[in-house]
Amino acid sequence: MENQVNSKSIILNNGLYLGLIGVLTGLILYATGNALTMQWVSNLVGFVATLVFIIVGINQFKGANGGFISWGQGVKVGMGIVMISAIITVIYTVLFTTVIEPDFQQQAMEFQKQAWSDAGMTQEQIDNATAMSEKFQTPVIVSAIILAFSAFVGFVISAIVAAIMKKSEESTY
Repeated sequence: MENQVNSKSIILNNGLYLGLIGVLTGLILYATGNALTMQWVSNLVGFVATLVFIIVGINQFKGANGGFISWGQGVKVGMGIVMISAIITVIYTVLFTTVIEPDFQQQAMEFQKQAWSDAGMTQEQIDNATAMSEKFQTPVIVSAIILAFSAFVGFVISAIVAAIMKKSEESTY
């Protein structure tokens, strides 16, 4: 493995595409008026796209590396893809909640209060939950949560895919 393949272009391309899919999904849900009620669609599309782009990226690296890839290289490629996408998601989220729809956080909180009320929570419980939730609604906290969650999910998926796809020169003999 003297001719080590550079993974930057694979990571950047797949991370960019994954991030754009997330942004487009969010914008489509917003444009159709379903950003609050169909968040599960965005989550499902994001998970499936993450899985697909990690597999594609690791496979591209493996192909460019003569069919060989270590577990660590696979995790590096997968995590790189996810973190590029997470940065795009953070930028989009901050722009969305400050420029495109500055009232979105308040709308989401009202939607959540109604869901809590429908679930049978008392007004005092709703007020306490609202106060706690509002502490986590600042752009810095939301950005940190997006990055941390993306890193966790990205690592788990990358580790599993890399373990399945790894192939070293020693294992071919």
